Amino acid sequence: METKVGRTPLINDLAGFQFFAPPEPPHLVSPLALAYLGDAVYDLFVRQYVLSRPSRRPNQLHREATRFVSAKAQAQAVRRIEPELTDEERDMLRRGRNAKSHAAPKNTDVLDYRHSTGFECLIGYLYLTRRYERLEALLRLAMDLAPDAKAGEGRNSDE
Repeated sequence: METKVGRTPLINDLAGFQFFAPPEPPHLVSPLALAYLGDAVYDLFVRQYVLSRPSRRPNQLHREATRFVSAKAQAQAVRRIEPELTDEERDMLRRGRNAKSHAAPKNTDVLDYRHSTGFECLIGYLYLTRRYERLEALLRLAMDLAPDAKAGEGRNSDE
């Protein structure tokens, strides 16, 4: 099955790509390490979405992407996806949220920062377990995109 964001091929098209597996099973990877990976995966998904929309200048692309990747936006995303999560996914979200980070959040409150870390932990976990279809479904829900949205057609489009 081909997975797409608009007309842009997504993660499942990387079937032949060489992935680097962690030295332990994904459920044993530290929540902060999963969040580190999840941050990159989410950022890539958001950038692909932003690029799938009508062409813009780099500064506009950055501003639009920032609407999705800030700690506050990710905390809101957690509220959108939480009712749809399995028990295993809720556990990963909780592990990430409760992880003791030694970094103080910048320009956001601690609660939003913890929720965003939980969100990123869940994304990293789903990515490492190669549950790409589930990952895409949750990311679309998190970003408030219709499941079969075409390029430039999201429910949250306010332009």
